[in-house]
Amino acid sequence: DRAVQYADEHGVLMVHAAGNEAQNTDTKASYPTDTYGSVLSDSSATLWLSVGASSWKPNEQFIANFSNYGDQTVDLFAPGVDIYSTMPDNKYKFQEGTSMAAPVVSGSAALIMAYYPQLNAKQIRELLMSTVVKYPNQEVIVPHEGNPGESEKKLFPQLSVSDGEINVYKALQAAEKMQ
Repeated sequence: DRAVQYADEHGVLMVHAAGNEAQNTDTKASYPTDTYGSVLSDSSATLWLSVGASSWKPNEQFIANFSNYGDQTVDLFAPGVDIYSTMPDNKYKFQEGTSMAAPVVSGSAALIMAYYPQLNAKQIRELLMSTVVKYPNQEVIVPHEGNPGESEKKLFPQLSVSDGEINVYKALQAAEKMQ
């Protein structure tokens, strides 16, 4: 909690993998979280992005079947399935997880910071959130731990705060206008 609070107070954009438990983090937290403090005086980090994993699969399978989600607690989605990634001993392997999606968002933020160093972490967070690709009518299978026969469908926008998936191109265009 103290580390999150310290980073937030010092202008650090924190990008968090939402978790791979196929759970709604609005009702069951996946730690660490952006909240800190006592139960009576909860505070939240303002420079925090929680990232769920999307897949390359079309339509109903657009959300990774393992990804955590939450209309109030997962900020946006990013590709997190079949990501070709580095491994120990100078190797590469296809990986999946919100731990693969979060670096997409981190890299996007870093790219914007590199080209537009005058923008602060709050502005970059706002850019990433406001330029997502939205799929307002896309029905998806909600990730569900346990029996796949119990799966339900919801509209994609019901699974995150931003209602969308990262789009670094649109974010860069918006950063250019913002400067």
